[in-house]
Amino acid sequence: MKLLPPTLDDPAWLHGESVFTTLRTFRGQALHWPAHRRRLQDSCAAVGLPAPDPELPPLAAFPWGLARVTVTRGGTFLSQRPLSPGPLPGQGVRVALTGIQVHPQLAAHKTGNYLPFRLAAREAGDAFEGWLQDAAGHLVDGSRTSPLLDLGGELVVPAGGLPGITRALYLAGKAWSTRPVHVSELPGLRAAWICGSGVGIVPVSGLELPAGPLTLTVRWPAVSDPALRWPAD
Repeated sequence: MKLLPPTLDDPAWLHGESVFTTLRTFRGQALHWPAHRRRLQDSCAAVGLPAPDPELPPLAAFPWGLARVTVTRGGTFLSQRPLSPGPLPGQGVRVALTGIQVHPQLAAHKTGNYLPFRLAAREAGDAFEGWLQDAAGHLVDGSRTSPLLDLGGELVVPAGGLPGITRALYLAGKAWSTRPVHVSELPGLRAAWICGSGVGIVPVSGLELPAGPLTLTVRWPAVSDPALRWPAD
């Protein structure tokens, strides 16, 4: 048994008392930091943490990168790594509906209490993404990304989850709605997408449901914002 390092003897690491955001960087520039900071600030206020620092320090000039900004009682911390998820998944990606539930009070915030999302990713197996529910059986969020659905020709954001920045960027100027989506509605999907800083916006080709797999129409959206593209040159 190892002794706990003193730097980890802190509520942020022992109990997940932190909030964070992950944003894409492009050639050393942070993409849409003001939107990420506003969401981070809202989450800090909701859980009683200090406001995040207003400015980012200089970033590494990776062609594509991911920066994580974490806020604890001890301050605001930055980490950054290159972003290289591999070849473009031209045929779309598979998603699995899992039985994991989001936290009823914290689902709208990206906190250090991240275990449900890790468990959903594990339960999804070899699928690209796992989707989480609430206690009433509504689709709420993804283990790494935000879901966007085409239900009856209408773009729908499932209610109750994290307000995804990438998804909001894509939906700007479009007609869409936010509402509860019960998992019983999912067999009626026409198409779906996953949206996140690490992937941009990617169509879902298949959804693994308890009743069996569902094949969806793959529709790649036309995007120019580097925050919405698959990160590849």
